[in-house]
Parts: sequence; C-alpha cells; structure tokens
Amino acid sequence: MTAPVLLDALGASGPYRTERRHQVTGVDGSALAELSQVPRLYVVRTVAALRRAEPLPADARERALRSAAELFLGEVEGVTPAEHERRVSLATGVALPVVRAASRQLVRSARLAAESVAAARPAGSVADWRDRPGTGAVWARRGEVLAVHAPGNHPATHTEWIEALALGYRIAVRPSNREPFTPHRLVAVLRQAGFGPDQVVLLPSGHDVADELVRTADLSLVYGGDQAAERYGARADVLVRGPGRSKVLLADGRPLDHLDVLVDSVTGHGGTACVNATAVFVDGDAAELAGRLAERLDGIPVLEALDERAVLPVHPSRRAADLEAYLHGKLGDARLVTESALTVELPSGAAALRPAVMLLRTPQAAQARIELPFPCVWVAPWSPQDGTGPLRDTLTLTAITEDEDLVTRLVAEPSIRNVHVGDHATHLMAPGLPHDGHLAEFLMRSKTVMRTGAASL
Repeated sequence: MTAPVLLDALGASGPYRTERRHQVTGVDGSALAELSQVPRLYVVRTVAALRRAEPLPADARERALRSAAELFLGEVEGVTPAEHERRVSLATGVALPVVRAASRQLVRSARLAAESVAAARPAGSVADWRDRPGTGAVWARRGEVLAVHAPGNHPATHTEWIEALALGYRIAVRPSNREPFTPHRLVAVLRQAGFGPDQVVLLPSGHDVADELVRTADLSLVYGGDQAAERYGARADVLVRGPGRSKVLLADGRPLDHLDVLVDSVTGHGGTACVNATAVFVDGDAAELAGRLAERLDGIPVLEALDERAVLPVHPSRRAADLEAYLHGKLGDARLVTESALTVELPSGAAALRPAVMLLRTPQAAQARIELPFPCVWVAPWSPQDGTGPLRDTLTLTAITEDEDLVTRLVAEPSIRNVHVGDHATHLMAPGLPHDGHLAEFLMRSKTVMRTGAASL
C-alpha cells in the first residue's frame, strides 16, 4: 500500500509543515495524505501579507492563468495527472472519469478566466480608469483579499474562485479536509505560472480556525449547505454557495420524449453537484414518467470509483447506509419507485448508492427540497394552475415547454437563478456565463472617476 503523502500549507513565505495534521482517508478507508493544519495566528499574518502585496498587472495575470492551465495537466511536484485524479477519486468517491472531466473543466476555466470576468463587467464601465479620456464609470474591486472556504464534494467547484485572480484579488483558500488535492495542485501551478506566494495561498485548518479567515479577509466565498447559508447569508461581505435544488419542468405534453435529458440532469457530474436535478415536475402522468426514469437509472452499473466505466459516486460503507436510512426517514407519503436495493457493498469495502426515484403526491410536497450527495430525484405532478410556486428556490431550472409566457415568468422569478429552455441538462455551464450570478458581481462595483479637463456634466 502506498504511504500517505504529506501536504503542506502554502503560505506567503512558502510551504509550511505543521505538527498538527489531518488524516485524509479514501472512501475505502485507505490513508491518502497527512494535511498540515495552520493555527489562527498564521492565518492572521498570512492575510496581512496578502493585503500588503500589489496585484500583478492585468496582462500578466492573464498570461499566468493561461500558463497555469497548461501546467495543471502536466507533472506537478512529482505527481502526474493520473495519480492526482486517482487520489481525488478515492478521497471523494467521485467516479474517476468524472474527476478527469473536472480536470479539463478546471483547465478551460483558468485559460478563459480573463474573458469570463470581462463578460461580467457592466457595459457602461471600463476596466481601468486610464481607458476612458473623460468622466465615467470604472469597475473596481470591493476589497483586496478574498477568502475561499472550498468544498470537497466535486473538484470542478474550484473553477469559480480562479476568476478572482483575474480581477487582481489575492486569494486565501481553505481547502476541504476531505479533498485537499485539487486546491493544493491549483495553488502550486498558479505559483509556478507567475503568481507569487503573496498572491495566492492554501491555508488548511480545523473548523475552530475557519471563522478567523472570514473575519480577517475583505470578502469571503463560502460553500456549504443550509447551515452555512443560515450562518453567513445575512453578511454583505460573504457570498454563500449553498444547495442548488435544481429542477426540471416537463410541460410540453410529451414527458417521455425527454428521458435522455432527465437521466443526464440527474447523473451528470456523478450526481453530486448543486446543478444536478433533484426534482422533476410533470404536466402529465407523473407516475408513468417516474417508473420509466427509474428503469433507465437502474441500468447504470454499480462499480468502484476507480473503474473507467464508473458513473455513480462511492461512499464509505457506513456513510452510504446512513444516507439510505435518512432518505427512507424522509419519504413520508412519497413512494420509492426504484425497486432495486439502494446500497451496494463493493469489494474495496466502500459502498455505492443506486439512483433513487421517488414519486410525490403534490408539487408542493416538502420532500422536493431534499438534496443528497448521490443521484436522487423526486418526481411530482404539476399543472399550469400550480404556477411557478413549486419551482422557486432553484439554481438551475430546465423548462421544457412551448408556453413563452410561462418562460417569461420563470425568468422573472428572483429565486430561479438560471433557466434552460428546452432539452438542456441542468448541469450545463460554460465560462463567461453566470453560474449563481457572476462571481464578479460580488467582488466588483462601478465607481465614478471624474478627470480634470473632462467635459462638464
């Protein structure tokens, strides 16, 4: 068995190895890494060093990001891409092919980061005050240091904070103790590409130190569930990326014609992302649709995470059992349509959960809000008389309908953050398009710059 690797913190003065370490284990119980945990004072001093540092010029930032994109897919500190992706798959249980695709997504996002943030800039503002000869609006940072409380459920979530580097922010990343490999590799290649150690740092820590990072940074990006939203949601200096509760609405009279997009929406990215569909609303025979969807999902093979054919996520055996028990405890009057046993023990000692399809009695059922870290979808009846109410609080809504007035209402609904009209999976994203709004909307603001000699207003 391979010995666990030592993952150092990456501070403003270089790598930092501590005596206090967190043991990173795989879903099969294997020891993968020992992750250094920095103390509170180290966080305070490091953030202060980031704040003192000047950002790289914009053109240098763009070149460094493009260079980092190429470096990420090479050997980094002796670790090949294949070995990196193996560790990530074992740590998260996310299927190896899904991890590999996430690596390519990260590379693309880094390569296009400058273009992505430019797409978010208001049309009336310029990026640099010297770009406008007279009086006008300039797009400027709201702060200098961004703290990132990174998640560990899927490596592609790191595509977002990369954009902050393109805007000149200095970044302090607190990696998930579950999966520190992706952010560690990212910070390493960003430094190789030209961002100095006082531009981007990796600060692993326990939960007792995590709040100190939020307190000392100018702005923070925090990933988490409902608890994180409750804790930080009211703060103007914290942007919370919480549950997605993404949905599909089938309202064109032909629900069975769209099984392919449903399967893709539920299982794409391995079914672990906030953009995976957790509820399907059907204007038609919801029971028939649920049964056909369950049949399709039941055909997905249950395999070890490292299998090249794997799709479904894998969990520690006890965790899988707990998830299934939680789901059964929340069923209420809903019916579990999936006939196969959900939990499947694997030879490695880990376990996978088969995709679960549940049929709800009404579109207002509270269970439609339950989001779990495996392909799990609630199917409910819906009619035009139900309106947009059941579809609210949604990261991405795929609306398959020919009713343009309905689409207009869905786009206008503030709690629906993205609308995909037609057969587009809920998880589809692209650089330059907002995910949960543009991150730059939180990081930047327009300010007036009035120059001497400019025309009078």
